[in-house]
Amino acid sequence: MTSLRTFVVYVEDKPGVLNRVSSLFRRRAFNIKSLSVGETDQAGVSRMTIVMDGADAVARLVEANLYKLVNVLRVEDVTHRAAVHRDLALVKVRAEASARAQVLQVAEVFRARVIDVGTEALILEITGTEDKIDGLVDVLRPFGIVEMARTGTVAMARGPDAPSINPEFVHAEVPELPFGG
Repeated sequence: MTSLRTFVVYVEDKPGVLNRVSSLFRRRAFNIKSLSVGETDQAGVSRMTIVMDGADAVARLVEANLYKLVNVLRVEDVTHRAAVHRDLALVKVRAEASARAQVLQVAEVFRARVIDVGTEALILEITGTEDKIDGLVDVLRPFGIVEMARTGTVAMARGPDAPSINPEFVHAEVPELPFGG
């Protein structure tokens, strides 16, 4: 059975790591549905949230292959764990004077924030589940979506425990090499 799988991958914060991780998926012909990368509270460590479509056997294969990459510190499959999943979207929507009140009402219903107001358009910010964002987009579509940017999913397992990352493998300092040398 195929389903969406969510991996949280802790990696060394070094140049080329994102390329190596995404190349693993490319080589195996696995499609990444969502990829989000950012810093963690630990210097030299970045956190990737990767959402892909795959069966249990594929998920185990992906996890094993991620661990083979030299800069990968830890992999968590949070698919079947209690976890919080959130996306962020910025949506620029047409909102001329005649429709502005309706667009603002829709934003309020979805708990979206108005972060920019222009004479002919508004930019809304919304965080939530993918379904919630899709719902807002569907309701705004008749007004005219001018532009949209989405972050992709970030996920965190519920509970008081944090994953342990062995600090001896983390190298926060990347030596700078002069170009051409």
